[in-house]
Formats: sequence, C-alpha cells, structure tokens
Amino acid sequence: MTDETQEQQITAVGNEMSASFLAAKKRSDATLAAIEQNPGKFTMLTGDRPTGRLHLGHYFGSIRERVAMQNRGVNSNIIIADYQVITDRDTTAHIEDNVLNLVLDYMAAGIDPEKTMIFTHSAVPAENQLMLPFLSLVTEAELHRNPTVKSEMEASGHALTGLLLTYPVHQACDILFCKANVVPIGKDNLPHVEITRTIARRFNERYAKKHPVFPEPAAILSEAPEIPGLDGRKMSKSYGNSIMLGATAQETAKLIKKSPTDSERRITFDPIARPQVSALLTTAGLVTGRDPKEIAEEIGDSGAGALKAYVIESVNSFLEPHRARREELAKDMDYVRDVLAEGNKKANAIANETLEQVRDAMGMRY
Repeated sequence: MTDETQEQQITAVGNEMSASFLAAKKRSDATLAAIEQNPGKFTMLTGDRPTGRLHLGHYFGSIRERVAMQNRGVNSNIIIADYQVITDRDTTAHIEDNVLNLVLDYMAAGIDPEKTMIFTHSAVPAENQLMLPFLSLVTEAELHRNPTVKSEMEASGHALTGLLLTYPVHQACDILFCKANVVPIGKDNLPHVEITRTIARRFNERYAKKHPVFPEPAAILSEAPEIPGLDGRKMSKSYGNSIMLGATAQETAKLIKKSPTDSERRITFDPIARPQVSALLTTAGLVTGRDPKEIAEEIGDSGAGALKAYVIESVNSFLEPHRARREELAKDMDYVRDVLAEGNKKANAIANETLEQVRDAMGMRY
C-alpha cells in the first residue's frame, strides 16, 4: 500500500466518523426535545463498572444527568456491570464492596430506587443469554474496529480477550434487554451505541420484520466537559487523582493539598500551559458554578496555597450533603442490599420476557 493510498483511507475513515457523529448529535438534540415533551415514552439505560469508588468526574459527567432524567419522568435503569470488570482485569477482589458502595453513592446523589431500577449483570442470566444471537449479527472486523475496545486493551496492557473483544455486544445486551431507547454517553462511547443500533436493526430485519422486537436507541450526548484530575490528567481511579464522592472532608483536604502545581506564584487559568493549576480551578468552578477564570483573578498573587485552600473549602462544602446522606444510608446496609435484590428481581422479569420474545421471533419455541 502506498503512503498516498494509506492517507486516503485514513481521511475516508475520519470523514465517516465525523458524519456519524453529526448524525448522532442531530438525533440526540431531537430526542432531548422529545423527552421534554413526553418523558414517559422513553426508557434510559446507563451504568458503571464496579472497579472502585465513584468520583466527582462521574458525578458531573453522568450521575447528575441520570438524576435529572429520573426526576423528569424517564423510565430509568442503572446497570452495575460486574461481569465487565473481567474484560481487562485478572481479579474480582473487593467487587462486593465496590458494588454496594456504588449503590450508596447513587442513592446519596439522588437516585430513587422507587423510580430507577438498579441491578447487576451477574444476577440476570437471561440478559447475558442475548449475547448468543447478538454475536451472530456482527462481524469480527466490526468488533476489531471499535475504538473503545482498542483503547481499553492498550490501557490495560492485557492481551485481547474474547470478552473484551465482544464488550460492545455485551453492552448492546444491557441496552436492549430492557428496550432502552435513550443512552446518555460521552462522545468517546458513541461507537457502542452505534453498534447497538446496528444489532437491533439486523435482528429485526432478519427475524422480526413484521413485529420488530428491539428499538434502535438514540445516544444522548453529554454536554459535560472532560473533568481533569488533580494532576491535570483525566480524572481516573487508576491515576489516583480523583476526589471520591464518599471520601471524608479530611481525606479530600489531604489529597488536594498534595496535588502538584507549578513555580509561578500568580494564579491564571491556562489549561494548555498550566494544566495542574487549571485542573484545580476547573474543579473549583464545577462545584461552585463559577467561571474558573474569575476564581483565578480573585486569587491572583496569593499563590497555590490560597488556591488549594479555596478548592478544599469549595469541594467539601459541595460534598457535605452527599456525605451526610451517604453516612445515613450506610447505617442500614441490609436496606442497600434489599435495593439491589429488588432491582435484580425486576431486571430478571424484564430480561426473561425479552428473551421469550427473541426465541419466538427466531422460531425457537419447542
């Protein structure tokens, strides 16, 4: 292959991705408008892998919007994707603790188990059984092209496992088993929703032309900015640069005090030239609702010590109600387990019904 041919192919792929994003953005905007008019017509599926505790990035990136959707009247579902932990990890150590702490943080943030179904992958066999027919609807090449699979494989340093390769199909099972038609995501996860739409369309075309079984879900593209960690990199549990929702005020203060800055005394907001200082300003801006530039001007020549003191006060003030609710809920862990058990029960009923519809469509009723 010549360099020119390779360049043409890269350009073609880029153009295709750009066109796909524009189409998804248009669909997202139209869907949001429709939700405002009639929220009860929509079913939402979101979730998290229980690989650790939730942090401020999760809150501003997704949880806040989940609570808003729930309160608008959207039929809301949250999956705790415990099986997906082993896509790129060799152990399930601490997984029970991680799962229960996710439930605590969800409820402390405003998720109401009376309105939102919270459940785990491993407790819903019929959902996972959808993997078999769904895998027959995608090609190996389509799976290899998925950018999330590539990036997660590179980040983990693991060989490409069968589970990681089929991760997008597993997520399609998550979305389609409950007939979700909206999936709030960041731009990076758009390929997962696109392959889910493909699987839904192919299943209906192959087995259920007259009576389609699955909707083609729309991605609701998050407007939330990427939230930097305290070191200027992306906020991530693996980097140790995250402010956990369940951390104590003292733990939060210690973490912020230790965060790196630079040698320049005057505080300015410049994410390119001063990523670490700007990360602190961004965090303060999110929790106070203020412009980071305005905060920088206010602190001025007072230096990094004054900036960190402001961030500590702002973050702890913002998280105080969450921590209080969380502490109260944690006094009754039997209730937390009951919430999960009830969610699993509801999810099983839905998954069993969907699987029966799939078997009927495929003529597998004997």
